[in-house]
Amino acid sequence: MHPHGDPDGPDSPDGPGGTSVSSLEQALHAARALVLADLVAHEVAEAEIVSLVEEAVAQRRWWVEQWPQGAGFVTGLVAQDVQDALLDRYGRWPLCPVCGSGDPHALEVEPELGPDPHWVCHQSGVKVAAVGSLGGQP
Repeated sequence: MHPHGDPDGPDSPDGPGGTSVSSLEQALHAARALVLADLVAHEVAEAEIVSLVEEAVAQRRWWVEQWPQGAGFVTGLVAQDVQDALLDRYGRWPLCPVCGSGDPHALEVEPELGPDPHWVCHQSGVKVAAVGSLGGQP
């Protein structure tokens, strides 16, 4: 055994199974799972919509490969990508559960580019749930 670990082993940052690839895949899989959890919570995880999630993850894979430091931001970006795709094809999602009156409106992801993304109602200023946690909402 190499005293400092195997330079070509699974923890090698430059190898095909290296840490950077592993971290990238972990971030992408986590983003997929969290966005799917929110879609399932609102009973909109139909095959066509799940395909939108897959498309968003594929597009963000390239983005994170170009900017590995952005891996921590990929969940919020995938959520925004799916939200945008849904708006174009199906309508607003997720609808705000906080505001009981007025026109129905969608929650927005904050921060737009940052870690720990949340669904936020901009009309009331309420942080509703972390991305992936809409199922805990009434």
